[in-house]
Amino acid sequence: MRSMLFVPGDRPERFDKALRSGADAVIFDLEDAVTVVSRPQARVHVATHLRDGARGVPCWVRINPVDSGEALVDLGAIVAARPDGIVLPKARHLADLRRLDHWLEALEAAHGLRAGSIQVVALVTETAQAVLNGAEFAAPPARVVGYTWGAEDLAAEVGASANRSADGEFEHLYRLARASCLLMAAAAGVAAIDTTDVEFRDVAAVERRARTARRDGFVGKLAIHPAQVAPIHAAFSPSSEELAWARRVVEALAQPSSAGAVAIDGRMIDRPHLRQAERILAAAGQGDTSRPGGDSPDFSDEKMGQSP
Repeated sequence: MRSMLFVPGDRPERFDKALRSGADAVIFDLEDAVTVVSRPQARVHVATHLRDGARGVPCWVRINPVDSGEALVDLGAIVAARPDGIVLPKARHLADLRRLDHWLEALEAAHGLRAGSIQVVALVTETAQAVLNGAEFAAPPARVVGYTWGAEDLAAEVGASANRSADGEFEHLYRLARASCLLMAAAAGVAAIDTTDVEFRDVAAVERRARTARRDGFVGKLAIHPAQVAPIHAAFSPSSEELAWARRVVEALAQPSSAGAVAIDGRMIDRPHLRQAERILAAAGQGDTSRPGGDSPDFSDEKMGQSP
């Protein structure tokens, strides 16, 4: 999943547009994009679409935080309609992931679904407690396939008036949260997914930041508008030069004479480069997708969704 596009759960007239956007997955949002007043009807809209509407791409649902009193209500409304995955916001520690896992296990059994069939991506930096508890996230339940991060709620918690500098880039605290997400994902062996960009008209900025995210180790990016999908895909699709290099590395290190290291273009290439090459091929659907950080798991001008 190079791209996961948010769409508010209380705007069913936008559902088909989101699903036709070309995004690799769509996230129906029951949290920040939906008011408390409209949330009950949003649950009905999302469940109805999951049950009766065309999908085409994986359909995920962002529920409310496990400590909100709303999360279990969200799950009770939508699990029977078989969402492909759940996005959990504001995960504070490993116990939140385990609690969600137990709820899903019970609801899957109640509705005749295969245990573990509903996957989870967790937002793991939206509270100060989560960032400080980063090491806990190294051992998530098996259904957790990815971690992503958000800066808006973290800024509100620490009392910041902004989380970006004048040039539009994140301030140091939020770069720390971003790096923490990468480390948590790597330690857990799950996909790291970059956060949203608030710009939905400046596609060049979206693509530039997405390329930086891919270079740093993220395998995909969240989106809040269909216009962001194409630049995200361009950034996360390996170039022909990268693919050629990756094939050479894989082929060279497969030779019995390689002894674990070979020279390519004047550089010594060994096992870490092989992993990098395999990830490049996996991102293009040309290699083993089982490694963490490879291909992601089977997981108008108005905004389609909200920033985490």
